[in-house]
Amino acid sequence: MNLQEYNAFMEVTCITRRKDAILTSIISQVTPSESSLIKRVALEPLYLQHLRQALGIQGVKRVSMHEPLTNLRKVVVLILERNMPRTEIWRALYGAAAWNRAAGKYIIAVNEDIDPDNADALFWAMSYRANPDLDLQILRHRDQGHGPRSQRNDGEDASVLIDATLKEDFPPISLPKREYMERAREIWQELGLPPLKPEAPWFGYSLGDWPEELEQAAQLAVKGEYFQTGEKLVQRRRKDVAMNSEVRRPRGEKAESDE
Repeated sequence: MNLQEYNAFMEVTCITRRKDAILTSIISQVTPSESSLIKRVALEPLYLQHLRQALGIQGVKRVSMHEPLTNLRKVVVLILERNMPRTEIWRALYGAAAWNRAAGKYIIAVNEDIDPDNADALFWAMSYRANPDLDLQILRHRDQGHGPRSQRNDGEDASVLIDATLKEDFPPISLPKREYMERAREIWQELGLPPLKPEAPWFGYSLGDWPEELEQAAQLAVKGEYFQTGEKLVQRRRKDVAMNSEVRRPRGEKAESDE
């Protein structure tokens, strides 16, 4: 196995088999393949068991090992509960890097609303929920693991750990609420249009930052009563703040937590 390296060998002296035996085999190739699928089904629960039971990190809900092209080991996604302590998030990231010497070149922590099998969703989480200066660590002196071996850095590799979980409340996803999207799907099906294949996020949902005032404005928009919202906005005019200042916290004004 692997003629490019010295590996263990065996000498076969005899083979016995059943009469009319059914011999099975798999094709191991660029992933996804038969072998990677079999390994993924086995490895992900072992990864989760290591984090939840061996390390006692109960906030880990799932471990997803990216399969296409990267062959499971290079990109690992941890799905964590919202509002986990920062120390537990990083303990999970470091714990995932330590579980297998060949796994976890890129380890990304996200919340349950992110589909780990959707690369677009992962990029979305990394783009808006992670600050590289605060939420990224490089773990050096790692084995290169599976794949071609580079001689750079004396053959050593490294891991990138990224905390792409929500650290604060954000405005809702900029999509119609679930009930509206589900009704739109019903209409789509009634018209006999081609089957839909929605990818998350396919409807809007709260990320914690949605005051009652904006909920009322949304309800008025649904009814087509935009002018009522406009009349309220007129009352908000100010000459003492700069353009693009937040309404709830105009530029220069301190929040209560800052005082």
